[in-house]
Amino acid sequence: MGSKSFGNLLDLASGDLLDMPTTPRALPRVMTVPGIISDVDGYGITGGGDSDVISLPCRERKIIVANFLPLNGKKDSETGKWKFSLDNDSPLLHLKDGFSPETEVIYVGSLKTHVDVCEQDDVSQNLFEEFNCVATFLPQDVHKKFYLGFCKQQLWPLFHYMLPMCPDHGERFDRGLWQAYVSANKIFADKVMGVINLEEDYIWIHDYHLMLLPTFLRRRFHRVKLGFFLHSPFPSSEIYRTLPVREELLRGLLNCDLIGFHTFDYARHFLSCCCRMLGLEYESKRGHIALDYLGRTVFLKILPIGIHMGRLESVLNLPATADKLKEIQEKYRGKKVILGVDDMDIFKGLSLKILAFEHLLQQHPRMLGKIVLIQIVNPARGSGKDVQEAKKETYNTVKRINERYGSPDYEPVVLIDRPVPRFEKSAYYAMAECCVVNAVRDGMNLVPYKYTVCRQGTPIMDKFLGISDDSPRTSTLVLSEFIGCSPSLSGAIRVNPWDIDAVADSIYSAITMSDFEKQLRHKKHFHYISTHDVAYWARSFSQDLERASRDHYSKRCWGVGWGLGFRLVALSPNFRRLSVEQTVSAYRRSSKRAIFLDYDGTLVPKTSIVKDPSAEVISALKTLCSDPNNTIFIVSGRGKVSLSEWLAPCKNLGIAAEHGYFTRWNNSSDWERSGLSDDLEWKKVVEPIMRLYTETTDGSSIEAKESALVWHHQDADPDFGSCQAKELLDHLETVLVNEPVVVHRGHQIVEVKPQGVSKGLVTGKILNRMLEDGSVPDFVVCIGDDRSDEEMFESISTTLSAQSSSMSTEVFACTVGRKPSKAKYFLDEVSDVVKLLQGLANTSSPKPRYTSHLRVSFESVV
Repeated sequence: MGSKSFGNLLDLASGDLLDMPTTPRALPRVMTVPGIISDVDGYGITGGGDSDVISLPCRERKIIVANFLPLNGKKDSETGKWKFSLDNDSPLLHLKDGFSPETEVIYVGSLKTHVDVCEQDDVSQNLFEEFNCVATFLPQDVHKKFYLGFCKQQLWPLFHYMLPMCPDHGERFDRGLWQAYVSANKIFADKVMGVINLEEDYIWIHDYHLMLLPTFLRRRFHRVKLGFFLHSPFPSSEIYRTLPVREELLRGLLNCDLIGFHTFDYARHFLSCCCRMLGLEYESKRGHIALDYLGRTVFLKILPIGIHMGRLESVLNLPATADKLKEIQEKYRGKKVILGVDDMDIFKGLSLKILAFEHLLQQHPRMLGKIVLIQIVNPARGSGKDVQEAKKETYNTVKRINERYGSPDYEPVVLIDRPVPRFEKSAYYAMAECCVVNAVRDGMNLVPYKYTVCRQGTPIMDKFLGISDDSPRTSTLVLSEFIGCSPSLSGAIRVNPWDIDAVADSIYSAITMSDFEKQLRHKKHFHYISTHDVAYWARSFSQDLERASRDHYSKRCWGVGWGLGFRLVALSPNFRRLSVEQTVSAYRRSSKRAIFLDYDGTLVPKTSIVKDPSAEVISALKTLCSDPNNTIFIVSGRGKVSLSEWLAPCKNLGIAAEHGYFTRWNNSSDWERSGLSDDLEWKKVVEPIMRLYTETTDGSSIEAKESALVWHHQDADPDFGSCQAKELLDHLETVLVNEPVVVHRGHQIVEVKPQGVSKGLVTGKILNRMLEDGSVPDFVVCIGDDRSDEEMFESISTTLSAQSSSMSTEVFACTVGRKPSKAKYFLDEVSDVVKLLQGLANTSSPKPRYTSHLRVSFESVV
């Protein structure tokens, strides 16, 4: 299906978009694709491919796209001019450490402050010249609905497992906010297109704010090299499927070449969604998880982000950090400090952590006056009633604990709710005996990493504090099992944050642990953190993106689908649509013909409940079979009784049933067996096993054929059905090891059949018999839609290439659907196959010519 311009694309996706001014043009001197200067409405360059792109030679570039640029901006009140500086705490800025020094890095994103429209051109120019940054100036109403609306009120809670069950607990889906999200992603796409050099650039998109951006970019540039990293959790399919625009976002990610996640859990949930909603399957390819998506291979990357060691160590080396550390050491002398550093957020588990600390004091009264919980609260990233409620609950809980257990010289819980400078925060990290991260759900959380590095210290800091370089270092971590960094820090004490008693016990274990054990745990964590820093993360992702994009120019690409359902089909350059005109022309030139047709998915849609062939199919087959120069065979896995009944009107039609175990050349001939052993005693072993799996797998069924048994699980739960199929395959292979059978796992089936039975073998036998009879075909058509039909394509090629005849045979091996295949041609669907057969049938029985009609009419009159 063809695709329209981007303007129409958005209209189809979301109705009328918000009225928004045209974004300022990207700087002309930034353009590296001559002739392509896109406006917001300029997505309509037809062709959808890359033939109009003329690339200029340049060094490798990375285009980093994120919601916000790694910049801080402030307007001078006196001069009225904007002043910008790099945000040295931004991980996006630290990515460059993982790239080669020759790599040019361009950042695309929004500013954290509003710039008037009249100033945007000048600011754009300055940002690119000074920082290599391209600003996406979103209109204020769009930005508010996009970021504070759809991102923070709908995607963020959903990705953290919070459903809007009622109006008081989350915002329901709002189509207006969704339109703003689409609009914002479109503006980002326009800016990226303004700077892209297709041949050289790798585009790395960050986080859930821009999940539609890959669709827009892939729609315009089919061979763009796209990577995406999700910094938040990806929820389980039960949660994600509640999102009304679930498929649009899912297909957006699948338009990338590489998708990154912090943990395998997040990747597993994403794969489950692809399986359940889109019917996709995944496999491990030499250690890499890969999805086959319409001929494209989409790779998944599982690697948690790291921290910038140098940045953190430079802060530790500041005299202000050492002074602050001495100050708090003196203030809390004789007490063990337990530290928490969290955003004011409903998912950070602040109240649960403080309640666990209260329970610890209740259970161990002797710890009163000896331990202190210092909780640093970072400013909230979002706004709303839930944040205010979380803040109120936190303050009330702290107040109650301090009133009950505190004294004039002892405050059990210290709540620091103000902007804390980095040096001060580092000092608290270095001081704390234990760090507790108790989030109920968090994408990654780098607080444990920073804490561990600060506890390690630096030689300069040690000198300030008068500590010897070889003094032992210790640290203890109590981590929620629901945060992204938990799997990486195997020496941490993992807890369920909802279990307050268990958290209290874990904190107590951490602070009473022996120094030797603390040293071992610290050493293990520090080694991992120091070797898996942000540079390692960026370098690893970049290398995998290069590998995932390596085959872009070895395949032909087609864009299919409307609106945000756009996707790209990428197949072999020799793979093309079967032309009815070309096939009919070859058919007309030929003298001996062989036609092999699969049944389900080729002559009858697989999704159809009615399995009888249509009147059009029967009519075309009858006509083709009546031609004495034709040998027509239906080659199917179905049983001979069903096929005989459905195809009874076609007297001269050959049938190969049950993958060729039974063969009949026409209605009047007898069924021939494959010539193999008739011993089917193995069925007595297989059937009880399959029945057991059917009873334990809801939605599964057994199909009994004369020669085979098939276990189907297409109506079962996708994950459980697939798991059971694998288990059944292993079970059957074990018990049938000495039997003359083959256990085969196909698409949502497990089949047991005799050895030496396949569509490929029976097709080869039919062709060989034709050759022996001197009926060498000079025209062969073979059409099928699934894996078993690939054997036919291969067999035809092998059989015909082995013949000694000098006659050349035109072969049209065709698969139904655009997908990787051994066939040279494709047709999109069953209706296209029917049209082809009708075209061939019309050639076999030409209509009377007009002159003949006149002669007959004249003679009848005389």
